[in-house]
Amino acid sequence: MAVPVASGGPAVAELYRQYQRPLSSFVRRLTGGDRQWAEDVVQETMIRAWRGAGRLDPAAPSLMPWLTTVARRIVIDDRRRRGARPAESGAGPLENVPVRDEYEGVLRRLAVADALAALSPAHREVLTETVLRDRTVNQAAEALGVPVGTVKSRVYYAMRALRASLQEKGETS
Repeated sequence: MAVPVASGGPAVAELYRQYQRPLSSFVRRLTGGDRQWAEDVVQETMIRAWRGAGRLDPAAPSLMPWLTTVARRIVIDDRRRRGARPAESGAGPLENVPVRDEYEGVLRRLAVADALAALSPAHREVLTETVLRDRTVNQAAEALGVPVGTVKSRVYYAMRALRASLQEKGETS
């Protein structure tokens, strides 16, 4: 039975009366049995049918294929929209939300800064060039104006002193 396709209330009421049950059953399967979501999808599908009534074929024996396509697209869009939202933390107090403890990292950085400050200026300078500025031994030698062999030995002794200083403070990682 074809539904009269017109942009009026009686046509929409007839469309709803005729297709609401089978469409609801179809959509409930798409939504995994979520009745509320299925009802929302059916309502949105009917609204789109009403808005697009001029584009529907009145000679079609059934509008069910068109309605199921629209409903399926609505469900897909809803899933994408839900997947794009960040996860909700729930209704519990915020103190229960896990937070990374930065305390250990801060203490480690302070210990390294203290150990660097205890180095001689030449050792600190060579570590700054090679480690912090990520330069090669040759680049560091050129920047510091010293031979490559001097940079190598200063890096070796600076790292040894740094390691010893950190071990004294209990930082052995």
